[in-house]
Amino acid sequence: MAERELDSIVQEVVQKFESRAKVGWDKYGHDLDRTDLSLDEWLQHAQEEAMDFILYITKIRKIFKENQVPKEP
Repeated sequence: MAERELDSIVQEVVQKFESRAKVGWDKYGHDLDRTDLSLDEWLQHAQEEAMDFILYITKIRKIFKENQVPKEP
């Protein structure tokens, strides 16, 4: 049985992950295989990223609300 090709959305996300990994390497000189961080430091990084994500979502929701066209009665 032939291996099924990934759909276009999955391919796009994989490509973005690969690109992001390269940016991280170019910017910081290491990748996620690093071993110099403690578990708590990894958790801190994850928490900071999650906080940024919440800020982005809040901003996007605000933009949508400000640009929302009122429903006609």
